[in-house]
Amino acid sequence: MFFSFKVQAQSILVGAEQWSEYQDLIKGKKVGLVVNQTSTVDGQHLVDFLLSKKVEVKSIFAPEHGFRGNHDAGAAVENNIDVKTNLPIISIYGKNKKPSSEVLANLDLIIFDIQDVGLRFYTYLSSMHYMMEAAADANVKFVVLDRPNPNIQYVDGPILEEKFSSFVGMHPIPILHGMTLAELALMIKGEGWLNTENRLNLEVIPVKHYSRADRYSLPIKPSPNLPNDQSIQLYPSLTFFEASYVSLGRGTEFPFQVLGHDQYFIGDFNFTPISTPGSALKPKLMDKALTGQDLRSVNIQGLDLSLLIAWYQRFQMHDAKFFKSPSFMDKLAGTDKLRKMIMAGKTAEEISDTWENGVNQFKRQRAQYLLYQD
Repeated sequence: MFFSFKVQAQSILVGAEQWSEYQDLIKGKKVGLVVNQTSTVDGQHLVDFLLSKKVEVKSIFAPEHGFRGNHDAGAAVENNIDVKTNLPIISIYGKNKKPSSEVLANLDLIIFDIQDVGLRFYTYLSSMHYMMEAAADANVKFVVLDRPNPNIQYVDGPILEEKFSSFVGMHPIPILHGMTLAELALMIKGEGWLNTENRLNLEVIPVKHYSRADRYSLPIKPSPNLPNDQSIQLYPSLTFFEASYVSLGRGTEFPFQVLGHDQYFIGDFNFTPISTPGSALKPKLMDKALTGQDLRSVNIQGLDLSLLIAWYQRFQMHDAKFFKSPSFMDKLAGTDKLRKMIMAGKTAEEISDTWENGVNQFKRQRAQYLLYQD
């Protein structure tokens, strides 16, 4: 069953493009920016745009993949100086995910403007959470310039259980939450999920001319291994393969669009992952000739477990171990029940039925925070 998208009557305007809506918020303020390569205004980086408006930008906070978006997944992001603007870049990925109040002492306001893809385990959401806590601790205003969610039509997956909370899942929400980051910021504050004694001063600038039925094609890849719309569409269903012995195409020109292995496989597509600085320095099964599936033209939407189950069963036929890291699988899923049900031979439909009630309850819970109509 495929989702039917409506045709947009007007071009959308992301929060950052609506200068008139937030200029008074930052006038005369010392500003910190949580941004990366997706933070643009009509092709100009938000940092440069604000500097051209004489905004007193004091610091840049860099999430996973770095300020320029050219760090491998999981690679360390170090404190640095931006050579173009001479502004300090403060890492919020790695050991220091939440800057101290001392780091924020010279700021009046923090702006968050990063493109998300709508998955609980995509770490920009976690970085936003920690920056919200830091802002509350330091009594600094927090402003979210919202951007569309390319997977906003889908709400699916198990609700995260607290004992499986990690940087790839911090909130009791489904894997596909169907919300923008501004909506989630409102929910995180409203539901009391921030670990702080202070009340956060939060403001959001919604996307203009946008609804939940609008299809949105990202103008800039949000991270090195999500290079196009197809990879973003497949991301919910393929990310679980990160915890397996199967390659999902890191180290190729089509990451998150293929599946393959050198011994046990489904399909007849051949590819070889190689070291690719900036996106996959040491990809899984590097330099091995792999065989598997080419998914670049396949229409898979939302959360589809059929591929994961089929590959697990193929490994089982050879008495081969499929999950390379069961603990990471459980962190991605937010529960160990999904992995255990796959191992028990449950069908995709039987598995998804187990979280239907949780998803429906979440939809009711989130309703008051939604900014956009269906």
